Amino acid sequence: MASYNPGWLVLVGILVTLSLPYSHAFWRNENKIHTAVFLSPKFVLGPGSVENRFYFNVDFPKGHIALKSFDAEVIDEAGNPVPLHETYLHHWVVVRYYVRKGVEISKLDDLKKVNRSDYISGGNSGICQNGILSQFFGLGSETRKTSTHIPDPYGIEVGNPAEVPSGFEEQWMLNVHAIDTRGAEDKLGCTECRCDLYNVTVDEYGRPLRPYYKGGLLCCYDRTQCKVKHGFEAVRRTLYLRYTVKWIDMDRFVLPVKIYIFDITDSWKRTPSSTEINAEHKCKIEYDIESCDATGLGNDGCIDTKRIGLDMPFGGYLIYGVAHQHSGGTGSALYRECLFDFGEFEDGQLMCSSLPTYGKGEEPGNEAGYIVGMTTCYPKPGTVEISEGETLILEFNYSRIRRHTGVMGLFYILVADDLPKPMHTLRTVVQTQDSIMVVTVLWAAVALIGVVAVIALAVHYQFKREGEDGYEAIGM
Repeated sequence: MASYNPGWLVLVGILVTLSLPYSHAFWRNENKIHTAVFLSPKFVLGPGSVENRFYFNVDFPKGHIALKSFDAEVIDEAGNPVPLHETYLHHWVVVRYYVRKGVEISKLDDLKKVNRSDYISGGNSGICQNGILSQFFGLGSETRKTSTHIPDPYGIEVGNPAEVPSGFEEQWMLNVHAIDTRGAEDKLGCTECRCDLYNVTVDEYGRPLRPYYKGGLLCCYDRTQCKVKHGFEAVRRTLYLRYTVKWIDMDRFVLPVKIYIFDITDSWKRTPSSTEINAEHKCKIEYDIESCDATGLGNDGCIDTKRIGLDMPFGGYLIYGVAHQHSGGTGSALYRECLFDFGEFEDGQLMCSSLPTYGKGEEPGNEAGYIVGMTTCYPKPGTVEISEGETLILEFNYSRIRRHTGVMGLFYILVADDLPKPMHTLRTVVQTQDSIMVVTVLWAAVALIGVVAVIALAVHYQFKREGEDGYEAIGM
């Protein structure tokens, strides 16, 4: 009977296992990625008009799932993408909430009439308070060319029956803020919600605006009208926000991530209770940029830089990051704070940066003068860890060549409590600036070695068998 060394089989088994794709050898996610495309309720806009409505109980995937991406864009009735120079998408956000079964909410007015005990916010993990910036996803003009993909094995967990309060159900709200700038006297001024162009002196609740408030969300609320050129006419048209959701079924192989949003206007100050999640984080959302001419500076180096330090009330591993800016933005970054000599704090390790991409043409996704994308960061797993209580520095930069009103400086990150186990050391995953590059050369070599070993074993076994059956084996 033929005999052979079982060590050969062990070696071959190891090599074949190593040659398997990473997802099969170390993360058995057999979940299929599901995709669904939905439309918001329709909205109708004419030249200069504004849509800023809150749609409750919108279509959304059901069940205990892990969200992998959420993308959106404005389209017309025929399904054609609408360019930003015709309809400016100021922002869209999607927010989770819980409502008591049997209670119906379809618009903001309904929510105002609902008993408070029938509605529970289901927002993200922080850090702004009072329901501000509580969205799960949200972008603006940059939406078409900004990646929202969440890399494996991570996902945003939703629909967990254990987290839904008894007697309630999970629902989703969509806010769409769009401005029709066809024929606008000042397109940029309309998109920046300059109060004089909207002829607004009170907010949407009838309260007088502060004398120094020159532009922002308080002046371009729903059904306001921005100034258009005299005699300009164009048809009113029906539009939708088309949103595409990708998800997988939740299982033990998916590692959930938490959502945190930082705001450059956060007025937080370090106190003895600063590291608590309920510390005072008053996020104002928007601010103005004065021009260099107004401050007596030249155009050289004419950049407005804002920085704030925030003590982290949480810890974990940074998985994804992206900033949100308006026109004039030149980029944002998140740093660690380092203590140097003389007790001074300075910027330390760059954790994540996000830069705007400006369009150069007319077609949707490449509109000249508009931010059409923001770069994202995907740190190599395990390389960027946030420690609870540590201070991070948030920085936002805007051009000051001209004045800007109502700009934003938001930074959205995803943080995981755990890393995949075991962490594989032979496969290097480089995920940065909107690209995911997998280094597979070493894996190909290992796979080749495995194949060669299998062939060698087969030949060795065949020769040995032939020799035992009376045939002359070839000498080695």
